[in-house]
Amino acid sequence: MDRLTEMEAFATVVDQGGFTDAAKKMGISKSAVSKHVSSLEARLGARLLNRTTRRVSPTEIGLAYYDRARRVLNDAGEADALVTSMQSAPSGLLRISVATDFGVNHLSPILGDFLHQYPDITVNMVLNNRYVELISEGFDMAVRIGELEDSSLRARKLTETTKRMIGAPSYFQKYGRPMKIDDLNEHKLLHYTSQSAGAVWRLTAPSGEKRQVRTSGWLSVNDGQSLLNAAISGLGIAYLPSFLYADALDKGQVEEAIPNLPLETQGIYAVYPPGRFTQPKVRAFIDFLVDAFGEKGPDVW
Repeated sequence: MDRLTEMEAFATVVDQGGFTDAAKKMGISKSAVSKHVSSLEARLGARLLNRTTRRVSPTEIGLAYYDRARRVLNDAGEADALVTSMQSAPSGLLRISVATDFGVNHLSPILGDFLHQYPDITVNMVLNNRYVELISEGFDMAVRIGELEDSSLRARKLTETTKRMIGAPSYFQKYGRPMKIDDLNEHKLLHYTSQSAGAVWRLTAPSGEKRQVRTSGWLSVNDGQSLLNAAISGLGIAYLPSFLYADALDKGQVEEAIPNLPLETQGIYAVYPPGRFTQPKVRAFIDFLVDAFGEKGPDVW
């Protein structure tokens, strides 16, 4: 006989407290349930149930076996649900948390393509510049840039971006151009206040030495686009990811502050709650992002 069917019959008898109710639960005859349990006991060489005319209860061995059997049956049920889920069309509400700058500049323009591909999915994209608690705040996933702080989440890398220090030509004409990291102490630096490290820039010297610059300046803001606008206006030097300043650099609105420094690279990730399988709507959107951003390549970012 099938082992899972034997396990199911035994576990259902324990759950229901008898063969009659177990038979009703499983939709088979009482004699069939009894046959499955007897076969299981014979195969194991142990009595799993105490049977009396009034009640049925598990033996000590039966109780121990029940705990493990129930886990096996639950795992089998989840495996079946996984296959069903993976074959079903992605649908439902997809709640996404995205950093404002990245969402406005890079997710919003391509959302239409995703929604046309998956018309049964509706998207609620929340733009903010803080790390949300995905599960407690009801988000299905988030797109995050840089080092991942919460190791309990699952993550998939979408692409990479590089960071540079940039400033307007007018700023460098007025205050001079820093030639090395130590020169930054004499300059107006623009702070990104939502960074977990605070007003500290982590830089790499040409020698490969890791340096930290505790910035000082006359503007701090928790929005990258505002920092870029301030840099373009000549207010100081900003340290930004390339997906923000690339167009301004191409147009000559900003220039690199210290060109000979190694580039700092940051990963861009889709993060989502842990679990045995990923919801189809989440998997579909992550696959879409991997395709969309993978075509651009890291040099674009």
